[in-house]
Amino acid sequence: MHQFLPYAWFGGRCVPFAEATLSVATHALHYGTAAFGGMRALPNPSDPAEILLFRADRHTRRLSQSARLLLTELPEETIHEAIVTFLRANKPTCPVYLRPFVYTSDLGIAPRLHNIETDFLIYGLELGDYLSPEGVSCRISSWTRQEDRSLPLRGKISGAYITSSLAKTEAVKSGFDEALLLNSRGKVSEASGMNLFIVRDGVLITPGVDQDILEGITRASVLELAQAMGIPTLERPVDKSELFVADEVFLSGTAAKVTPVRRVETTDMPGQRPIMNAIRDRLTAITEGRDSAYDHWVTRIRVDG
Repeated sequence: MHQFLPYAWFGGRCVPFAEATLSVATHALHYGTAAFGGMRALPNPSDPAEILLFRADRHTRRLSQSARLLLTELPEETIHEAIVTFLRANKPTCPVYLRPFVYTSDLGIAPRLHNIETDFLIYGLELGDYLSPEGVSCRISSWTRQEDRSLPLRGKISGAYITSSLAKTEAVKSGFDEALLLNSRGKVSEASGMNLFIVRDGVLITPGVDQDILEGITRASVLELAQAMGIPTLERPVDKSELFVADEVFLSGTAAKVTPVRRVETTDMPGQRPIMNAIRDRLTAITEGRDSAYDHWVTRIRVDG
């Protein structure tokens, strides 16, 4: 069972989690007319009264932009202020995952985005490792990643995640941990809710934004860190066959962090992952507030006041 934080941001204020309820007629429930974000927060290991948020500015910006794709305005400042109030109310004592959510709250039955009410909420839950840090097995999904011409993939639109759900369950029921989706052009796009990286001959490679991927914030952070660490990077289309001959394969995401892929279909991946390990160690230090060079990636919030 999930251990949810005791308070949610709902209706413009913090309320007990159990009181943050929606009508069964809520528009977003029926039509997927919502967008969400995902943020990790953890108590500062050296000061438990301080909560560390990784790249909060990027997360609030993406959610604000996702709201615009739903034809609604949700300023970044509004999101940030609500998150601060939410964290101060909950005072988490362990790593948590925050789920800010903008949605059509109207009770109408017509699928539309005009002349409709919207609202914004936040809840959170305790979360350690979403995927095994030792590595996951992946299968190539029979489901295809949607195209940007059919869905606005630059945002985390909730309705788009039916494909992720189908792919994930297909993978698990067939004996794998995770799914890898190809796009409509037959190129590797992403996992069910994570971006993908491979390493070939010392070069870190990831599908570009033209491959119908989500513009992941952890993905962008991995690329920026790699370049600063002197690791060559390349954003380009990735063929399925490259997965089986890669030196390293790994996934990235807010929940997944940086997770190695140990097997693709029936092919075992190499056990040595020097590039992924170096990036993962650096990213862990940053999120825990132990890397002064990237302190600007961390928002510090006092919760003892």
